Amino acid sequence: MKTEALGQAKAARKLVFHRVAENLYRLEQSGGYYALLKRGDKQFRRSLKTKDRKLAERRLAELRSQVSNLRVTEDARSSFEEVAKRWMASTVHSLKPRSAQRREECAATLAPYFASVTIRNIQRHHCERWAAERSPKVAGMTFNRELELMRSVFNYAIKLGLMLNNPAADIPRRKVVQARIEIPSKEQFHKLIAAIRESDGRADSQRKAKDGADLVELLAYSGCRLSEGTSLQWKHVDFEKNTVTITGGEGGTKNHETRTVPMTSALRSLLERLSLEQKPKPEDFVSKIDSAKKCIATACRRLGYPHFTHHDFRHFFATTCIESGVDIPTVSRWLGHKDGGALAMRVYGHLRQQHSTTMIRRVIF
Repeated sequence: MKTEALGQAKAARKLVFHRVAENLYRLEQSGGYYALLKRGDKQFRRSLKTKDRKLAERRLAELRSQVSNLRVTEDARSSFEEVAKRWMASTVHSLKPRSAQRREECAATLAPYFASVTIRNIQRHHCERWAAERSPKVAGMTFNRELELMRSVFNYAIKLGLMLNNPAADIPRRKVVQARIEIPSKEQFHKLIAAIRESDGRADSQRKAKDGADLVELLAYSGCRLSEGTSLQWKHVDFEKNTVTITGGEGGTKNHETRTVPMTSALRSLLERLSLEQKPKPEDFVSKIDSAKKCIATACRRLGYPHFTHHDFRHFFATTCIESGVDIPTVSRWLGHKDGGALAMRVYGHLRQQHSTTMIRRVIF
């Protein structure tokens, strides 16, 4: 009796489809319409998400068009890794070396999750397995970067006719909380520069440390990224117009565009001093070194400061400008942002408490 009851229950749960037209079926239990199409040796059954016959026929026509674009070749049996390499090769010309390297690292991380299936057989549940396993292990920004690359590879596969739709399209991104930036105060900055220049007190040590202090000042007074500051040549400095042109050197700037910005008085003083000391040619670089990492770390340790990085002095420049009353869109242009100030608002929206306290005193009711 028990076996018979189970059999009846199973039969009751069985889905019954009725063919109403070529490739079009209606589910008896719900009345919803389904499409059943075949391309090569692969069959596609899709819910058309409607009980309306006319709408179902229109959606079936759209699906037929998509399926007809699929390629019935050996390419359809390519792996995720193979398609990812093709996509990266087609886009690498538009990327800076570090960006290309980052994409390769993401693709290498993703490939094992899809190693058991061909590109055309990857489904949403494969992507969900990646998300469930990967999310607890990495930061939100890393997760989102891998998700973006995954979606891009699948979109590329769709254009090639290797997939019907993007199985990662609805995988939600992780929320990324903006980390609080540690920016030196003006007092800390000046003490830090003095500590770098002093080094360990020996004359030869001070000579070596001088270039590090000059580079840190260059970044702090110009707002340059490290690669932009170290690639700055004297031909880019125009004392007559009081401007410097940021090119980013051979690698270019982050957004591949040069920008000409006015000199702060501190930057002009620094460059005038270096010009007198170096007697440079136009092709010479303003900075004699590519990194001040070691001398910054040594000075921070000696002074008991947080471990500041090159990029923190770009933040120092932006914060100092904003606290001096420069509007954020203008600071954003000086930094080379292309979003009109949206990024600067997110990054520098929380200024130092001392400045906040000073500003509140100006508010009168």
